[in-house]
This record gives sequence, C-alpha cells and structure tokens, in this order.
Amino acid sequence: MVRTQIQFTEKQIALLRERARAETRSVSALVRESVARFLETPRADRRELAQRAEALIGKFRFGTPDLAADHDRHLAEVFGE
Repeated sequence: MVRTQIQFTEKQIALLRERARAETRSVSALVRESVARFLETPRADRRELAQRAEALIGKFRFGTPDLAADHDRHLAEVFGE
C-alpha cells in the first residue's frame, strides 16, 4: 500500500470516525472502500447525460404554468412572505 495524506473537514472526519466505530473498522478501511467503489463506477459521458436530461423535458407537470418564470413569487407565497 501507498501512504498518502488527505484533508477532511471537521464534520467529515467526525462522521467517518463515528461510522468506523459503529462498524468496528478503521477510518482508512472506510476511505479505501469508498475510493474503490468510486473508481469502479463507470462515468457516464457528457453526451449521455445531456440526452438523459433532455428526455426529462416536459415529462412533469406541476399545475403552475408560470413556475419557472415567476418562481420568486411562488416561493414567497409558500414561505408566507
């Protein structure tokens, strides 16, 4: 194995230590497993992601025809401002 140094936020290291303790494993083991999973997951190319996003256009209706154009007003109504 190769030793390396990684910097985490306070919250990240606290959550990692908590998970490691709960699973009776080391933080290093959790990080290695996470990196392995990340590297094994194939990356979708940009063209595929764009096609998938395009396929969603118009698929959902919310009953508010001007939601995109007038979202600030709708949010204000929801939050009672």
